[in-house]
Amino acid sequence: MLDTANYTPRLKAAYAKSIRAALKEEFAYKNDMQIPRLDKIVLNIGCGAEAVRDSKKAKSAVEDLTTIAGQKAVTTKAKKSIAGFRVREEMPLGAKVTLRGDRMYEFLDRLITVAMPRIRDFRGVSGKSFDGRGNYATGLKEHIVFPEINFDKVDEVWGMDIVICTTAKTDAEAKALLKHFNMPFNS
Repeated sequence: MLDTANYTPRLKAAYAKSIRAALKEEFAYKNDMQIPRLDKIVLNIGCGAEAVRDSKKAKSAVEDLTTIAGQKAVTTKAKKSIAGFRVREEMPLGAKVTLRGDRMYEFLDRLITVAMPRIRDFRGVSGKSFDGRGNYATGLKEHIVFPEINFDKVDEVWGMDIVICTTAKTDAEAKALLKHFNMPFNS
């Protein structure tokens, strides 16, 4: 059984032991608080037209995202009615969850070491998906690359957005941080 009182996620320990020092040396920070760190990871599944036709699809997405994240996902709802898409206000359309702390490091570790290698024809993630403020966004075409998802019980394969928010001021600092976490950039 896992002793959660004395447990530290692998990437969090690596960050504290070696990555902080490497980043401080690489960017010549004068203060330790300038060193970029992970702030949060936001996961999102949008069901789209399937949720409009069948309200159970959004519930299925919430259950799958909860299983992947290890934390309760929230149902996302339509803000406005759009007649052309048959969407009504407050209609459930997807799921999202924000991870912080130990769960965030655990998820990033599973994403990089387990899920990404299971993607078909995977050649790395784009190194250009930064927003200019040190945050990185990527997507997966299939949420079933995570081992927590049981293939037999999946009724629909969802795409998934992953946004990694850091405290870095520039994209170069954020990319260096993610490279130290072994993020497989293709450029």
